Amino acid sequence: MDTDNILELRDLIVDYNVIRALKGVSMSIPRGKITVILGANGAGKTTTLRTLSGLTKVVSGDVLFEGKSIKNKPPYRIAHQGISQSPEGRLVFGDLTTEENLRVGGYQVRSKAKMKASFERVYGLFPILAERSAQQAATLSGGEQQMLAIGRALMMQPRLLLLDEPSLGLAPLVVKAIFEAIKRIAEEGVTVLMVEQNVHQSLLIADFGYVLELGKVKTQGTSAELLDDQELVSAYLGKKRAE
Repeated sequence: MDTDNILELRDLIVDYNVIRALKGVSMSIPRGKITVILGANGAGKTTTLRTLSGLTKVVSGDVLFEGKSIKNKPPYRIAHQGISQSPEGRLVFGDLTTEENLRVGGYQVRSKAKMKASFERVYGLFPILAERSAQQAATLSGGEQQMLAIGRALMMQPRLLLLDEPSLGLAPLVVKAIFEAIKRIAEEGVTVLMVEQNVHQSLLIADFGYVLELGKVKTQGTSAELLDDQELVSAYLGKKRAE
């Protein structure tokens, strides 16, 4: 395995009942960078992240994290190895406070010092969460809930952070703040693998990208290469570029 890559997906085949969701997907995710997975609905983007988290089983192929196979391992073991996910739709625990949600995210952290450091890191990244620490998560705004979902995923101090549609349903100013936070997370040394519908904005912060189509990798390259890809521009960016 290339030591510059923290994660390798090798010819992944994944089925949902009778539907083949991933048809031989291979990706190399560089350490300490932001990689974005693009594609239309149903292309296999979320399936890819769920497979990496252990929530969806692999039929064949392999997943190597830091050189070791994590294929079909239980989600808690994958989390313990250093992979954490912020799911699509945020899925915060509405009846719990902001602080309680974060503590749930750090459920495997046994050291009080590490837990304290995790809180400091998350509150430093998203100061509004510190102000809302005693507030029920259900009463937070959509943007604050997204910050909480990302913060909760960071409490485990992961080396690889999986983000599924972090800008979904958010106002432009909030999207800008979320993407700036994602850049900071990567600058602090955490590798980010992100699924996003906001193609233009995600490519502006990403280092590399993959485009999935019907469960296969259609194209890949640096963010600059993908932004210069005229076929990709016409398929995904035309509307955004016209604004």
